[in-house]
Amino acid sequence: MAAEQDLMGVRVLVTGGTSGLGLAMVRALAGAGARVALTGRTAQGVGEAASGIPGAAGFVADVRDQASVVGAVDAVWDAFGGIDVLVNNAGLGMKTVNPDFMARPQGFWDVPVEGFRAVIETNLTGYFLMAREITPRMLAAGHGRIVNISMNHSTMNRKGFVPYGPSRAGAEALSRIMAADLADTGIRVNMLLPGGATRTGMLPSGTELPASLQLLDPEVMAVPVVWLASKEAADVHDERIIATEFDAWRSQRLSA
Repeated sequence: MAAEQDLMGVRVLVTGGTSGLGLAMVRALAGAGARVALTGRTAQGVGEAASGIPGAAGFVADVRDQASVVGAVDAVWDAFGGIDVLVNNAGLGMKTVNPDFMARPQGFWDVPVEGFRAVIETNLTGYFLMAREITPRMLAAGHGRIVNISMNHSTMNRKGFVPYGPSRAGAEALSRIMAADLADTGIRVNMLLPGGATRTGMLPSGTELPASLQLLDPEVMAVPVVWLASKEAADVHDERIIATEFDAWRSQRLSA
């Protein structure tokens, strides 16, 4: 995958592309030759993120809001002439409901209702709304890829991780059902996850992390997301790919 133009002509939409995993994937996809639309909730945020990345453009979208999603998809579709790949990545982390969640987990009964709803609506409903808007267009075009970003199963079941854990578990179930619903079409659906905690804005600042916690760089997502958007992954469907294990997974697949 050394050629810089592996994804030349491929049009990608990455939600939550202004920072962390999203921004790392935008850079990788654009670096491989794709035209990449990144979304975020503020014009300043998407503008700053897209600046300096050749092939990238920013679009404002709140994935929790259907009208905002429709408007953003329309805008990207008009600007790019279509969307070949959707990367569902936009998400809120635990610190939005408990800033000290690493040191002092709180019981689910203490989680603010509005905080619960905000995380679920972003991490789960947002995936649904984006895929719901784009899928009929991909079906009409006869092809498409959807990559849903997920997290380790241990994160979904961890003490004190309501609502983040349930939101990611729900997104995994959604992804599997999306794959089943689209199995007989030209659209391929897969999940991609880092394989561990990553060095992103979702971790609380100023908190002393356990010495045993080795944080991954967001760039761990670069190679697998580019591959999932490439011709080589044209027949890959309903897979759960762990970025830290990607090389071994891909080698095993090629040798099977």
